[in-house]
Amino acid sequence: MRIDGLPLLATGLALVVGSAVAVAVRWERAGRIARTGLVLACTLSVVATSAIELNRLTEAYPSWSALGGVQEDPPVPPPRAEDASGPGGRIVEITVAGRVSRMTMPAYVYLPPGYARSHERYPVIEALHGFPGSPKSWLRRLDVRRHLDQEIATGRMAPAVVVFAYQTSDPLIDTECTDLAGGPKAETFLTVDVPAAVRAGFRVRPDGAAWGLAGYSAGGFCAADLLLRHPREYAAAASLSGYASPGIKVGDGSELATHNVSWRLRHLPQPRAGLYLAYAADDPPSRRDGLTMARLARPPLSVTTAVVAHGGHSDAVWQAMEAPAFDWLSSWLARPAVTP
Repeated sequence: MRIDGLPLLATGLALVVGSAVAVAVRWERAGRIARTGLVLACTLSVVATSAIELNRLTEAYPSWSALGGVQEDPPVPPPRAEDASGPGGRIVEITVAGRVSRMTMPAYVYLPPGYARSHERYPVIEALHGFPGSPKSWLRRLDVRRHLDQEIATGRMAPAVVVFAYQTSDPLIDTECTDLAGGPKAETFLTVDVPAAVRAGFRVRPDGAAWGLAGYSAGGFCAADLLLRHPREYAAAASLSGYASPGIKVGDGSELATHNVSWRLRHLPQPRAGLYLAYAADDPPSRRDGLTMARLARPPLSVTTAVVAHGGHSDAVWQAMEAPAFDWLSSWLARPAVTP
């Protein structure tokens, strides 16, 4: 049984409910020792179930052997791009060797329908996940491949290569896509090493006009922050329920200045780029920050806002947001170009 599977989570929830019922039914008739056992059972079931859910979000230990430090399967080698075929897009796994960041981690790449048969170079979108989370959150919980296939098939989005990379080498360390002082160099990994691996391994456009960013929650902050910090490398970014500040200590104080989107918009020249800010009306933090960023934006930065009526800060909201966000990004990025 996989640790991150729903059956184990359902078992944990059943134990929580069962122990709660036992406390309610037997408490008055139980002695001191029995009551202590009931309380202990209830507490342990809640803690275990919370740990299972946290592990599902971080995907730190997908299996029991991984928990014991055993590698079940050999690393997946970088795929040949020409292997992608079929009526829809395909997700392939690569390993990004972080020559600059010193972070070597897997990443997942969506190759659009027809990639194997074409001679075009495609625009690229780097999709950033929330915290806790991983690239698999896009693939599993947000069903991103289906959304991309649908938007490309209907013509609302131009074919593009979409990259889902890890933002931290430790699933319990929140980097907010920054180079932490004394910690993981996530910004360097995402803006230098990942693009280098994608350009080397796939048929993509190398120019910044064809590169964009998308992210939800913490990844939404990442998308906006990296766009403003690297306007030559990216033409546009879509922030879904994102924030204006990282909410962590980077270690050099930059969370209050250069890694703070509101601060940059107030104090630094704004780039010629596009920024898409989506939030739910009943998600106060991201709504507040989205309105603040939109108010501070000035030409040549162009800002588009989108509001979902309700749903809070949830997977359901991000699923509703992702297709329009990818369509908007496509309208900003350079189109696929034929390779001579």
